[in-house]
Amino acid sequence: MMTKALTLLELNYMVNEVFEQSFTRSYWLSAEVSEVRENRGHCYMEFVQKDEFSNSLVAKARGMVWKDKWQMLRPYFERTTGQPLTAGMTLLVQVKLTFHPLYGYALNVVDIDPTYTLGDIARRRQEIIQKLRDEGIDQMNKELEMPRLLQRVAVISSATAAGYGDFCNQLNANDKGLVFYTRLFPALMQGDGVESSVIAALDAIMDDALDWDVVVIIRGGGSVSDLSGFDTLKLAEHVAQFPLPIITGIGHERDDTVIDMVAHTRVKTPTAAAELLIHHQEAELALLESCSDRIRGALEHRLSEELARLNLIVARMPAIYNLFYQRENQRLMQLTHQIHRDIDGVLQTSKNKLDLVAMQLPLHIKAMMQGEQHKLKLISMRLKAVDPKNILRQGYSIVQVGGKVVRSVSQLRKGDEMVTIVADGKVISNVTEMEKTNQ
Repeated sequence: MMTKALTLLELNYMVNEVFEQSFTRSYWLSAEVSEVRENRGHCYMEFVQKDEFSNSLVAKARGMVWKDKWQMLRPYFERTTGQPLTAGMTLLVQVKLTFHPLYGYALNVVDIDPTYTLGDIARRRQEIIQKLRDEGIDQMNKELEMPRLLQRVAVISSATAAGYGDFCNQLNANDKGLVFYTRLFPALMQGDGVESSVIAALDAIMDDALDWDVVVIIRGGGSVSDLSGFDTLKLAEHVAQFPLPIITGIGHERDDTVIDMVAHTRVKTPTAAAELLIHHQEAELALLESCSDRIRGALEHRLSEELARLNLIVARMPAIYNLFYQRENQRLMQLTHQIHRDIDGVLQTSKNKLDLVAMQLPLHIKAMMQGEQHKLKLISMRLKAVDPKNILRQGYSIVQVGGKVVRSVSQLRKGDEMVTIVADGKVISNVTEMEKTNQ
């Protein structure tokens, strides 16, 4: 006997009866949303649970929020959390279990607790901050010293953002006429590309870091629900470790994003960022003006003191001059008398020396004359001794050939006419023979 088989529809109806009898109330469920989409006013979700260690899926269920409920829950959730319900969030939802013969098991969402999601978002932010702390970089940008002069401002924003225009207008229309040099580094301020776009802008600024004093990240004119892009670890690490002070003015007042927490200074709006720069420069200008006033006052005081001292010196000058004149005049007179006495002494000594020289001069002249006469006699005797005539008288002769004195046999040739000079005349002869002796 064959057992009658159930159809799938019959089986599903039986399961539906079990659901209706067993799950008569609603349940609060904590789960991650892996998919969120809207269709015809309804919101369809997919809830998942992942293994704590392997991160693999261990449970999954379809969920939906019908149009009438979604129209109430959506604005409340966004108003409370500051952002739309998106995939990746962890929700605390009140659900009713349903089973439809055609669509199967599903969770009908009748309520959402946004404060639970807020706690989860805050937890994720805190996890990122804790990781930055563990890396030792969470305070690096805050610890940078703000430059005394903040004129060169690198701005990261969307070129079309209203906040960027408000920032520039506020900065350039300051009451003190302070000059700022700004340059826009365009970046997305909402959507999925926020992280990569802002990091690219920071890298572009880093390429010319010496050209800038401060970086300002501003956002305005967009929805406050698009802040999740500023809550990423990678972007936070770039901001925390950036070598220039970063000011954030992302345009929200209730919560800080992660980059707000690690940036040097956080302000609420782009105009507040401009005011911060203006006030910083006004404070520096006031300090310079104060220093200038103090320097001017010190100079005036010093000049007044020196003028009074100069006037006192001028007033005392006649008396000092008279005293100096009398003292120097007296010293001059003493020197004059001393010079006269010294001159008289020198003249008298010189006169005495001249008188002595005058007395001794004739004796010296006579002695010198006698000495010189004796020398002349000796010279005369020597000249007579070497006189050629006297030498010839002693038997010597002088031989000449061709008018030249012959001093060597080698000067003679046979047949030369030779003149021999003696004391009382000369003899002319011819050379017939020569003999040279060895000496």
